Amino acid sequence: MTEPVYWPGRYTDRHGSEDVVFETDGRDVIRTTIRGVRFEGDTMDDLGALSGEPPERAFSFFDGGLCSCLLEWEVPVPVEVKGSGVRPAVLHCALRMGSPSADPRKGLDSETLTTRLHLDGYDYFNVAGQDDLEEALSEVQRQLPRAARLKACISCAWSDYSAGSHSLMGGLACFRDVKDRYRLVDGKKGPHGIFAIWPERTEFVQETWLCEEFEHRIGDRGYRGPFPYPRRP
Repeated sequence: MTEPVYWPGRYTDRHGSEDVVFETDGRDVIRTTIRGVRFEGDTMDDLGALSGEPPERAFSFFDGGLCSCLLEWEVPVPVEVKGSGVRPAVLHCALRMGSPSADPRKGLDSETLTTRLHLDGYDYFNVAGQDDLEEALSEVQRQLPRAARLKACISCAWSDYSAGSHSLMGGLACFRDVKDRYRLVDGKKGPHGIFAIWPERTEFVQETWLCEEFEHRIGDRGYRGPFPYPRRP
């Protein structure tokens, strides 16, 4: 069993702000305690209270998850620099979640993710409109010096997303146990499509996780293609 990892962070809403610690298994569980209340979810924008009925007076909720708040956390992300080895870096994340929309079917009225990678005294940011970790980290990688490459599951040769939609973070499938088959994936459908191999995935992981079988992603491998992705026109 993998040891849990702890991310220092902060929670802020109309009632105030406090330092918190997020605990994660790197796969599909994130936990924290805020104002004495234990929360858990599979992504940062779906943290629900574990103590039965949510304490509405101390927090705001939509569909059981926290909203109308700012969540901040820091994740260590190594960066491999050609000629210099692996350098330590820290990814600072801030997720601002708005209030429930007037039409409940539309969810929250806003949700904005900001990321900043601090490496060797420099900061590299995502840009407005990239509101999930997949796109945010792709933008950060594009800003890094040519010799520097993120070393995490998002940039691994053996990871891919579903052909459908995915959430703010997590839901990244790892195919490290079927590498030979994954090398053949060339699209969505067909004998070598991502749908054909999807049931054989090893597990789901978070974008910033890392294991000993990591290899840098190259070329157009898999369904999602290269990392970083080309900028949208």
